[in-house]
Amino acid sequence: MWGKPLSARGCAWFCLTRFCGCLKSSGLPAGLNVCTSGSAASCAECLLIHPSCAWCAQEVFGRNQTLVSRCDLVQNLQKKNCEKRFIEFSTSHVQVLKNIPLSSKRSGFVWDRVVQVSPQKISLSLRPGHQAQFSLQVRQVEDYPVDLYYLMDLSLSMKDDLATIRNLGTKLALEMGKLTSNFRLGFGSFVDKNMSPFSYTAPKYQENPCNGFKLFPQCVPTFGFRHILPLTDQVDRFNQEVQKQLVSRNRDAPEGGFDAILQAAVCEDKIGWRKEAYHLLVFATDDVPHLALDGRLGGLVRPHDGRCHLDDQNEYSASTKMDYPSLALLGEKLAENNIFLIFAVTKRHYVIYKNIRSKVELTTSDPPEDINLSFTATCQDGKPLPGLRKCADLKLGDTVSFDVSVETRSCSSNNPKQSFTIKPVGFEDRLEVAVTYECDCGCSQNAQTNSSICSSIGTYTCGTCHCEPGYLGAHCECQEGDGNSMAVSACRESEGKQLCSGRGECSCNQCLCYESEFGKFYGSFCECDDFSCARHKGILCSGHGECHCGQCKCHAGYVGDNCNCSTETASCIAEDGKMCSGRGQCVCGRCRCTEPGAFGDTCEKCPTCPDACGSKRDCIECRLFGSGRLADNQTCQRLCKDQILTVESLKTDGTTLCLYKTHDDCIMKFTYSEHASGQSVLTALKEPECGGGPDALMVLLAVVGSILLVGVVLLAVWKLVITVHDRREFARFQNARWRARYEVASNPLYKQPVSTHRLVTDLNMHGKFYNGGFH
Repeated sequence: MWGKPLSARGCAWFCLTRFCGCLKSSGLPAGLNVCTSGSAASCAECLLIHPSCAWCAQEVFGRNQTLVSRCDLVQNLQKKNCEKRFIEFSTSHVQVLKNIPLSSKRSGFVWDRVVQVSPQKISLSLRPGHQAQFSLQVRQVEDYPVDLYYLMDLSLSMKDDLATIRNLGTKLALEMGKLTSNFRLGFGSFVDKNMSPFSYTAPKYQENPCNGFKLFPQCVPTFGFRHILPLTDQVDRFNQEVQKQLVSRNRDAPEGGFDAILQAAVCEDKIGWRKEAYHLLVFATDDVPHLALDGRLGGLVRPHDGRCHLDDQNEYSASTKMDYPSLALLGEKLAENNIFLIFAVTKRHYVIYKNIRSKVELTTSDPPEDINLSFTATCQDGKPLPGLRKCADLKLGDTVSFDVSVETRSCSSNNPKQSFTIKPVGFEDRLEVAVTYECDCGCSQNAQTNSSICSSIGTYTCGTCHCEPGYLGAHCECQEGDGNSMAVSACRESEGKQLCSGRGECSCNQCLCYESEFGKFYGSFCECDDFSCARHKGILCSGHGECHCGQCKCHAGYVGDNCNCSTETASCIAEDGKMCSGRGQCVCGRCRCTEPGAFGDTCEKCPTCPDACGSKRDCIECRLFGSGRLADNQTCQRLCKDQILTVESLKTDGTTLCLYKTHDDCIMKFTYSEHASGQSVLTALKEPECGGGPDALMVLLAVVGSILLVGVVLLAVWKLVITVHDRREFARFQNARWRARYEVASNPLYKQPVSTHRLVTDLNMHGKFYNGGFH
């Protein structure tokens, strides 16, 4: 009966060993065998529990053991003597159905055969909980066709701008010719709904809305949208049609531009959009457009139907019948027809087009609700970027790849075969993905109704009996309520515990679990339930997982005890491509800034960080002087969105002062601060500060003079010190001398000495004095 293996088993068994060896990485909780603790009563239910679970369809299995689960890990089933050919185990897999190589620029191009996305069609067979992975390559072909439709506001306020675009076609053709040799132009115009209160409706204004307006007394009647020139490669026709145009006049400030945009997008045949070309819609206006519900001011309660309403004169015939389109409807129709909308009047359109083509971003269309998609981009630097689905700073002809992981959480009961598409934004090329679900076991194809194995009152399938209502037991041998067949010992998980864990009744050696208003009880002993798990904000497993026997089994892309932590990192990638700007960590899909002073959604703001000046220097160089490393790769406008003010002199109050040396040895100064609104503000000098070269003679004289000056100062100091010291000692001497005089004069024992001098005149002395001598 089971001699021939199923055809799908070859693929499944090829990865059995590797799959079972990686159970931890697949999300299986440590120490918990979710396969045996689950409530699987059939092969199909077993495969839904976890991608590591397998089912044994062998008839004789566990005969000598008690309550052996047929749903278990593959290696466990083999240990329990289940033969390999009876083990039901499936995995998700991918089959490529169409894979034409990517095109490149060459002569003799047939544009409807250009391939910019590879592969073009694949088929996914998904088992719930098991990921299927495939790669997608995208290359923007050089010299690709471009269709540009110019949509002009012809209200009175645009009269000056109308004069400036008289020769716009020639200029556009010359500039776009640098990027493509296959370029077509079209032209249309709009004003507003010709009804009150949007326009002047009095009889005297019907033919000339400018009647009585002194500054501009003559203009054409008001109209909603007028398609003038289908897309053509004849530039002269474009110029001729533009030169014929005259302005009109409406009453209020907003215009009816959204009406015109939608008609230009959905009227493909009349506009002339080519499927194989890039579609650019240039919207030229000087004021805001009317939005949905504005039409109710004029009594228009019918919402826009999103269809083409151009009459035989190529004018919008439903202008006064339906409301203005909503932003959502407008976005839907633009995406549906692969149209890039450019809001511009004076910008250089070929530069905008070049910027558009410098990036590739994937978008999905109508993926099934139970499918999770995750992307990893590999751009020109060859580094994988998990969570990203776009690459920037590309050149025409560059090839980028995206790794896509697909996982389904359940089996689609309504439609077992579904499909969706993946395509780059603005591309006609796409990848078509067909999805089928691996939810049925091959053994179910050999089901036997009224089998003798099931007492002829049940269906034998995949090794088990599915009994008719009112019967139960391994072989349908028991009837419900038959007390003689009860064996309560088989209904206790262990000695001393309640029968069926107190959550059910024991009947025919089996536990029949009670129903609960909170969920369901299940398990061999009704020991498990699907509602006693962690919650987040009152939601079981945060809504991102399934409760299984007290533990949350998180869906792909979420982790944590209550599955509230997202592993998606796309929201943490800053505009410079770094995770959290290199100043933090991505935790649960949000940046947690670790650098002191850093803040912002991606930690991009940090005036006090050591690298704050360096990161803003590049923007100062490219925005003010057109130099630096950001000037060449055309990323200046994308990365440098801060407000930059130029001044003659800087004030550093409450700001961070930054300065750097330019290539010509000048000093550039700027300050960095954060505005209360959250916007970064850079204030820079208009020109770097540059000084003249030093004069050698002046330097020598300055050095010699400095030495002499220092010597003179030292001598003066020495002289001053000596003078002070001498004066101090002299003063001390004078003081001592005065004190001595005072002490002598006041002493009563002291007598002033007297000196007596006598002249000798006695002649009777022993000698005689003659002429000064003695004889």
